[in-house]
Amino acid sequence: QVQLVESGGGLVQPGGSLRLSCAASGSIFSGNTMAWYRQAPGKARELVARITNGGGTYYADSRKGRFTISRDNAKNTVYLHMNSLKPEDTAVYYCNRYGAVTRGDDWGQGTQVIVSS
Repeated sequence: QVQLVESGGGLVQPGGSLRLSCAASGSIFSGNTMAWYRQAPGKARELVARITNGGGTYYADSRKGRFTISRDNAKNTVYLHMNSLKPEDTAVYYCNRYGAVTRGDDWGQGTQVIVSS
């Protein structure tokens, strides 16, 4: 059974902010690079950002400066702070180990983000 629980999504106006959280099991989280992905309707799942066990980060170009990924290794939790949200950020957001798409790993239920006025 997949142990990934995403939360924090919702409806927000353009320019607003949200903080997403993802609680993962130790087998998925510990020592691994974690990532946030998103999938918009009719589109493929794409990488948003990733963070190494030591805190090194990478962001997809369109999210640089607006999104911040962080993790709490004591809580097996990864976060995504999203600022200056745009309608094109509307998607279901998922967390998982980095590389999950390529490996075909199981996923949690995700959390829906809708950016609309």
